[in-house]
Amino acid sequence: MIGRFLTLFMVFSFIALPSSWAVAEGFSEYRLSAGDRIKINVFGEAELSVETRLSDAGTIPYPFLGEVRALGMTTGELTAYLTDRLLDGYLLDPSVSVNILEYREFFIDGAVKSPGGYPYQPGLTLQRAVSLSGGFTPRASSSKFYVVRESEGGSKPIKIDLNDSIKPGDFVTIEESFF
Repeated sequence: MIGRFLTLFMVFSFIALPSSWAVAEGFSEYRLSAGDRIKINVFGEAELSVETRLSDAGTIPYPFLGEVRALGMTTGELTAYLTDRLLDGYLLDPSVSVNILEYREFFIDGAVKSPGGYPYQPGLTLQRAVSLSGGFTPRASSSKFYVVRESEGGSKPIKIDLNDSIKPGDFVTIEESFF
């Protein structure tokens, strides 16, 4: 009986793994941009472990290496870049990790009670973004919501729904209803 239970548990665990991998892959594909705050940790090298925010140009100051352009890199790509650069005459076997401490803000404007910039939180939807901004005004449209995605380099508004994801750097507009 216990053997059967254990077998079933293992089967269901393996079935669930691909979906957890997909979530992990989604986070690893996040591209750094101006305003993101990151922590770089080099194991055993306190002077090379720093917390910093990407500048408007997408660079970070880093000991020994100077200004490092991190704009558009994933945390994995930045980890590999720093590891390669530190191997080149600085450390024998650097163990580098890069983590995001704070994502850049998203912005919400239009028919909400408190328009402005708000800290991004993973898993953010339009519904939650509206809640963060104090909710809809009485004249808010019930279906005209638009986003301009910084990550897609566009300036063209895309129509979205309340359950759609909001990303760091997004600019959301809630239209007013005429009736």
